[in-house]
Amino acid sequence: MIDVGVYNREGKEVESLKVDAEALGGAVRYALLKQAIVMYQANRHVGTAATKDRGMVAGSDRKLYKQKGTGNARAGNRRTSIRVGGGVTFAKFPRDFGKQMPKKQRRLATDSAVLAKLLSNNVVVVDELGFESPKTKDFAGVLSNLKIERSCLVATNGLDANVYKSARNIPRIDVVPLAELNAGEICSHQKLLFTKEAFMSFLNRGASAENN
Repeated sequence: MIDVGVYNREGKEVESLKVDAEALGGAVRYALLKQAIVMYQANRHVGTAATKDRGMVAGSDRKLYKQKGTGNARAGNRRTSIRVGGGVTFAKFPRDFGKQMPKKQRRLATDSAVLAKLLSNNVVVVDELGFESPKTKDFAGVLSNLKIERSCLVATNGLDANVYKSARNIPRIDVVPLAELNAGEICSHQKLLFTKEAFMSFLNRGASAENN
């Protein structure tokens, strides 16, 4: 069992939770985790780079001058890649770098990422994180009280606009609803901050899936 403290917004521990590692797969699946990270990074790759090859450049196909006797270097038409304004030899074309993984594997990878953070004491659980209105200063104060000084991914039980707006101007802090939590985002941040409600929902989702 892994002991996880629950803190209030002032940074004081108010209770402790016990997490069964078996509920998160029992062990970190490093190979699966790497596969998921590669997939998420590849899916963020925008493959819109494009250049024109010689067939796409406007111009005549006529040879500029005869092959021999002029004293000039041999050249073809004006669209050749050896002339200024010609096509590119190995032109780039738009492509899709996206990769896919089965839903079950993505879920197991997310469990492994959370388990890895738990084992390294990089998971922080706060009892509540509600704001009546967006307050960046208040959110930064909560992070300071929780001793979160570097990059952090904040997981909320649902889409909370006030939390998102309070955090968006703080460098290296990202907020995601629990439904969008994934291994790629988790591993790209040092700390993982859950609200207690989101953390309990995350741990109980396995039981809910088995009942369905």
